[in-house]
Amino acid sequence: MKHERRRLRSLALQALYEVDSVGHPAEAVLARQAEAHPELSPEALAFLRRLVLGTLETKSLLDKLISETAPEWPVEELAVIDRNILRIALWEFAVSGETPLKVAINEAVELAKRFGSDSAPRFVNGVLGTLAEREQSIRQQFQPTG
Repeated sequence: MKHERRRLRSLALQALYEVDSVGHPAEAVLARQAEAHPELSPEALAFLRRLVLGTLETKSLLDKLISETAPEWPVEELAVIDRNILRIALWEFAVSGETPLKVAINEAVELAKRFGSDSAPRFVNGVLGTLAEREQSIRQQFQPTG
């Protein structure tokens, strides 16, 4: 499952890149990916869907956290790849809770190595490492109130 999740994170990043850069509807992008990858199990497609839609649903709060951590790099000015890698990892460890913190960070760094610039892995690791120090308080921000 480890390698499958890595692959699914890569597909999620590609989907979020497309949504972020050209504004295609997430549902349409996910449908195309499911069609292009018929080998994916229903469980895998469900994880991919949660990852993409969950990240998009909480994007404004994720971006706020990222901008507080890296104020010299406005989120809207970050490379599309970098900001979506950060969003995915932050969503995984702070919102969904199904991925351990260290795994989310390691997977984000691997995505940055594969898809980002030469400096992306170090940047992603630094931002997520700083956010990790506030893991509990960040998680509380995503808990439903009432």
